[in-house]
Amino acid sequence: MSIERIGTILPTDDLPATVALLTALFGGPPTFVDGERWAQFDVGPSRIMVAGSDREGDAAALSVKVADLDATVTALRGAGIALADPVAGPHERRAALDATPGTPWSVVLYEPYDCAKISS
Repeated sequence: MSIERIGTILPTDDLPATVALLTALFGGPPTFVDGERWAQFDVGPSRIMVAGSDREGDAAALSVKVADLDATVTALRGAGIALADPVAGPHERRAALDATPGTPWSVVLYEPYDCAKISS
């Protein structure tokens, strides 16, 4: 499994208000916004993502960008880890899994459709 980036996904019911808050907190605008669906901030080596209407659930998640989602899913399933089948989003393919029983966050593995068009 080749990991290209790790970040944090924060769910919100009010994306514009959360973007305004984080813009003030981080001292700069988001690097990407997709309407009411999604925003992301690249702060130093970290990526903080805010999920509005496009989210897997209501809990925070660890986001893991991988070079090959299908190979990653196959490898993890081979290691006995249960995860959802990949689904298509507007900018990426992704597969989600629960961290461990009782853990209030999940993991979202993703692979952008076109790395040249979406910042890495």
